[in-house]
Amino acid sequence: MTQPQIYNKEYLMAAGPTPLPPAVSQVMANPIPYHRAPAFMEIHERALGNLKKVFQTENEVLSFASSGTGALESAVGNLLFPGDVAAVASAGKFGERWADLCRSYCVDLTHLDLEWGDRIDGEAIDRMLGSMEQTPRAVFATLSETSTGVVHDVRGIAEAAQEHGTIAVIDAISGLAAADLPQDDWGVDVVISGSQKALMAPPGLAFASVSEKAMAIATEREGNRFYFDWGRTAKGQAQSPPSSPFTPAVTLWLALDVALQQILEEGLPQVFERHAILARAARAGVDGLGLERFGVQFEGSNVVTAAHLPESIDGAQVPKLMRDSYGVTAAGGQNDLKGKIVRIAHCGYFGAFDILISLTALENSLRDLGYEVEPGTAAAAAQRVFVEAGSPAPVG
Repeated sequence: MTQPQIYNKEYLMAAGPTPLPPAVSQVMANPIPYHRAPAFMEIHERALGNLKKVFQTENEVLSFASSGTGALESAVGNLLFPGDVAAVASAGKFGERWADLCRSYCVDLTHLDLEWGDRIDGEAIDRMLGSMEQTPRAVFATLSETSTGVVHDVRGIAEAAQEHGTIAVIDAISGLAAADLPQDDWGVDVVISGSQKALMAPPGLAFASVSEKAMAIATEREGNRFYFDWGRTAKGQAQSPPSSPFTPAVTLWLALDVALQQILEEGLPQVFERHAILARAARAGVDGLGLERFGVQFEGSNVVTAAHLPESIDGAQVPKLMRDSYGVTAAGGQNDLKGKIVRIAHCGYFGAFDILISLTALENSLRDLGYEVEPGTAAAAAQRVFVEAGSPAPVG
């Protein structure tokens, strides 16, 4: 008898790009608008205003048609010239990107390069800055380190930067709208993000929320940038209605406009609580499987959950099996962690059943590779979290 074919649905459970709400996908099928037409300019203005609410700032949130790395480079290119002194603190692949960018601009770099999985706090930044002979023009760090799942102490980082008379520049590409970062209240000078993570929009838009202090530093000297020039972008967005010095990615703005409205309708406190519940459930599922969580454990790490894979199996096969056998696209480890960890995302358009599906696919893949665990263990552990929370953690 022929074995019946069981069709697997495809589930995108990576930390970026993340799944899109149906309304976000649908609006991109509308006829493309002219970017100088009133209809689009109204959408652009509304979305820019809503970005400020999500960034929790009164700053102008500058926008670029690029991946998030484009906005990272905009920060380095606007704040630093060759020979300037800068500081970077990293504890993972994406924190190291700050160091790579600084080296590309030939700056005098001090790099606090911690072990992957460590958590960067204000004390570490204070020690680094205190040891430097010259105060850096800026210190660069990360909110959520996607490669490890750790959310760093941005408030402490910003306070240390202020005490040493420099500015804090934070990569919040995966963390914004998943982990709380009240930019103005915490005194963070520059916050960078992108559209394809917790903002629930497609890849292709990048943002830089820049304080007056940081903008003043950027405008002291001209040159060193063109497309990513903060002053040029700010001048366009200051117009009424806001404009752009270059053709904006209009279809992506249609999508972002809908996604931001959904986030704000849900309410930022509720969005953060949803992510917290999803993260607790993911951690419970990992614990239920008998896996050790990777990285410094901090209850605020609500963007990605990372777990060590058993040494008894070929860990590199786990993400492949999850995708090819169970239709779930998850992430393995990067660089030296390849084959050693698995990462479960829960930032953006994720709900309770997404976590249950991810954990079940992980459990089944482990079983396929010879790891012994009772079927349903991971999902049961996660489900208990949802029951205790009194909510299925719906998405907005």
